[in-house]
Amino acid sequence: MLTLTTHTLEKLETLLRSAGYRVRYEKGNFKTGACTLLSSQIVVVNKFSNLESKIHAITELIRELELDYNLLDEKQVTFLQQIKQTKLQL
Repeated sequence: MLTLTTHTLEKLETLLRSAGYRVRYEKGNFKTGACTLLSSQIVVVNKFSNLESKIHAITELIRELELDYNLLDEKQVTFLQQIKQTKLQL
């Protein structure tokens, strides 16, 4: 289970950036808390969401994306596996 802290949000952002994605916080009429733009490597997060919603939205998005493990360091690979494993436990 991920802790709902600013540090966790920063780790998620770093994971995405290391995998080649840009993370942007924007306003908009989102139905969800985050999305990717037309199969590009830009992740847009609703900047008006609270911390918990941002973490959950980015986590769900990471679970759906096929990230290249070769671009990540060992700690990030372990963190990514933890995120993907968490879904199996639900």
